[in-house]
Amino acid sequence: MSGPQVGVVVRALRRERRATLADVAAASGLSVPFLSQVENGRAAPSMRSLQALAAALDTTAVALLSAAEEAGRVDVVAPEDNAIADGAGRVRTLVRGDRHLHALEFTGSTDRAGDSFRHPHDELLYVVRGTARVWAGDEEFELAAGAALYCSAGVDHRWTALTDDTTVLLVGINDRARVSLPAGPPPAPDRP
Repeated sequence: MSGPQVGVVVRALRRERRATLADVAAASGLSVPFLSQVENGRAAPSMRSLQALAAALDTTAVALLSAAEEAGRVDVVAPEDNAIADGAGRVRTLVRGDRHLHALEFTGSTDRAGDSFRHPHDELLYVVRGTARVWAGDEEFELAAGAALYCSAGVDHRWTALTDDTTVLLVGINDRARVSLPAGPPPAPDRP
């Protein structure tokens, strides 16, 4: 199982913002050695770490993941591709590269109840298997397999899996990574 290689994207965005590893570590709550390992491709962040890192860099985890992979005109994502650990579950990006559309598959005990999100675009949550509890605006919903929830732009929302076998598909508009990667070979590793 291989995950997206976000290190080069993180480094490029950090440098674009003229931030040091120590600056990003302080803002994200992650350690300098771990961030160095991520940037150099020796460690893969969990989804929670990726979200903390994205917030520290003023972007989103989806934008970092999108910028981490090259997109083809036609692209197939195999079941073992693009998986990232998320607690007792995993998250997979289903769309490679910086596309207009993003799609994420959350499987297992991926607890999102504490993370509230608000996007400038609409989003669709579809329960493929199991059951999920979703809070959107001032309402709470329990969704079983086959149910979908459409969330308009600007609505605060969060969700949690209620069973260990739950699989949720999230589809939305990509907010764009705003990262310009340098052409040519990757830069030499930073030293903490």
